[in-house]
Amino acid sequence: MTSPPDLVRPPRLATWLVNLFASTEEESILGDLLEEYSDLASKSGVAFARRWYWRQTMKTIAHLADTGFRVAPWSTAAAVAGGFLLHRFVSGLPDKVLSAVTDRYLMYWSTHFKAYIWMLNGMLIEHLVLSMFVGCVVALAAKGREMIATMTLALVPCALMGGALIWVATHRPLDVAWMLWLFADPFAIVVGGAIVRTRRSAAKPLPSGA
Repeated sequence: MTSPPDLVRPPRLATWLVNLFASTEEESILGDLLEEYSDLASKSGVAFARRWYWRQTMKTIAHLADTGFRVAPWSTAAAVAGGFLLHRFVSGLPDKVLSAVTDRYLMYWSTHFKAYIWMLNGMLIEHLVLSMFVGCVVALAAKGREMIATMTLALVPCALMGGALIWVATHRPLDVAWMLWLFADPFAIVVGGAIVRTRRSAAKPLPSGA
């Protein structure tokens, strides 16, 4: 049986997303949303209130992102530009390492072919880990605007790949797995930003009256 507190609890994912983008000064937004959600749930039902809460979540995130960028455009742009250069540098490291190892131990690959295949498959994970690392670095540099900076950085390769996808679609059938892999790096960058933002939120000191 569902308890009364569960009936008025807003969607946790939506609340988490708002918290990712809200600065310390804007955290009262969650309280306002919760108050309105509870009122709607009691008057119009939980299903209606949940749909309203998700719509408000999307609007609130867009507003917070726009406000955060306008408050500090130059420092945010600098973090994004630095992250772009860092990503360009680190994204090529796995391939360079594999190439160096392959050239040095080429004579052994015929007898250790499975190890070579294992290294090739591991390249995918390494690229994602490095992209997540870049997202963490950018988020650390853009304190208070972690998600704005990392999402802006992620949109840069997405825009470039969008043009590439349009060209490929006109010349050959699209491979779904290939498409998902193209957007894996930008997603990992955003995940890195979310990790830093979540840890910073958890580390905030409690109010003195708490």
